[in-house]
This record gives sequence, C-alpha cells and structure tokens, in this order.
Amino acid sequence: MPDLSIIAAPDFDSLRTAILERKSTLPKRLVQVAAYALDHPDEIAFGTAASIANAAGVQPSTLVRFAQSFGFEGFSGLQQIFRARLRERTSTYEDRLRKLAAEGVEAEESAAIFNSFVAAAHASLDALASAIDPDAFERAAEILARAETIYLIAKRRAFPIAAYMAYAFGKLKVRCQLVGTEAGIDDDLLAMAGPKDAGFAVSFSPYAPESAMQARTLAGNGIPLVALTDSALSPLAECADVWFELVEADHAGFRSLSASMAFAMALTVSVAEKRQRR
Repeated sequence: MPDLSIIAAPDFDSLRTAILERKSTLPKRLVQVAAYALDHPDEIAFGTAASIANAAGVQPSTLVRFAQSFGFEGFSGLQQIFRARLRERTSTYEDRLRKLAAEGVEAEESAAIFNSFVAAAHASLDALASAIDPDAFERAAEILARAETIYLIAKRRAFPIAAYMAYAFGKLKVRCQLVGTEAGIDDDLLAMAGPKDAGFAVSFSPYAPESAMQARTLAGNGIPLVALTDSALSPLAECADVWFELVEADHAGFRSLSASMAFAMALTVSVAEKRQRR
C-alpha cells in the first residue's frame, strides 16, 4: 500500500527532490532503485517493470515498493512522471537522425557509426543548458576564482576534462595543480591545500574510488569543493559545496565528453574572467 502520509510528486523535479531528501533513510534495495531511476530516467519511462528491475538488479516487486514509498498506487503511476518528463523535452539531433533513417536515408557502416557519435554529442549538448543552474554555476566560478591554487581531481574517463582545464588554466595564468602524478604523491599534494585554496573534482559512474576519497579529503579539511558528476547519488555530490549533474548521451555504451568539456571550459574561462576583474 502507498504511504498515505506522503503526497505523490506532481512532476519529475519534485520527485527527484523527494528522493534526494530521503535517500539516507531508504532501505538498501530502494536506494538501488533510486540510483537507477535518477541515472536512467529514459529507461524508466520506456521500459517494462521486468526489464527495469533486471537492469536495476532488483525484483519487480521492489519497484512497486519504491513507488508506494513515494505515495504512488503502483509502479505505473510513478512511471507516468518519467514519461511526462520526456514529453516536455524538445526534439534532439538524435531524434532527427532516427527520422532520417525511417525515411530511408542509409549510410555505410563506418559513416553510420560516425553519425551515431555525432548524434550522441548533439544530444548531450542539447541537454547541457537545461542541466546547469546559472546561479549554481556563478557560485562555482566564484569559489574557484577566490582560490590561490585550484586542485583538479579526476581519474579514468573523467581525466581528460581535468587535464584540459589544467592546460587552459596555465594559459590563463591561473595557478592550479592536477592531482594525478606518475610519482604517486597525490596524497602529499592534497595535504598542501589550505583554506585559501579550492578543489574541482570530476567523476562519472562507475565512480573512481580514488577521486571520491580525494574529494572527501579536501572537503574534510575545510577546502571548498566544486564537483561535476552524473548522478545526484554520486559520492561527489555528498561532499561538494556546489555540484553539477550532467549525463552524456552514448553510442553502443561509449559516452563522449562533449557536454562535459563544454561545461569545464566555460567554468575555466569564467574563473579567469573573475580573477582578471579583481
């Protein structure tokens, strides 16, 4: 039975807020569903209860319990919220490519792969503006602009973002330190960070344990932290002063960094502009 003390959320943003507010009190399996729902909202909208449960690694009955814990009669009621979110979105470049394919426009295999990656990049960039809150972006730029040294934390797929920010900050005469040395002295570098410094961390699912640990270290030492990640349930979201959720589109499981790079460069230049005005 649904929890009658809880009113079902009227839209996706309200539901997302409710999930984040209650994530620390939910049972383990419901947290698993919450993480999957926030990370894969399109799959929740399109999938069946069986396919979604399989992808989330839970039983279909767990989906019902999750929906009822947020005031819905059953899973289908919650699913309508995710479908409404899709209807509100504008047509993406990927949609246009699918339309061309339906109209009989064919391409050779390599060209089709190229077009698919281009479509994924366009989809990511189309979603970028709506994913980033301007006020939060302003706060993030202000935090980093005040820092004497900006510590850049990233591993694995996220590493190119931090590496390019380090290059751009160097060109813009902004002092930074890329945390990712061949000598293995990352912890020693982080130990030098002081209250006048700041950190910028990037990590995407599956989250690099080193990045999460290093971000928590900075935050635990009172160093202001800005983070870019792909889920509200990311470990970076728990310790950052300001964090941004950005999910890249993919082709065949390969995600590009198109939107993430655009975001990172906008933030880098914004920081440099603020410092110059001072």
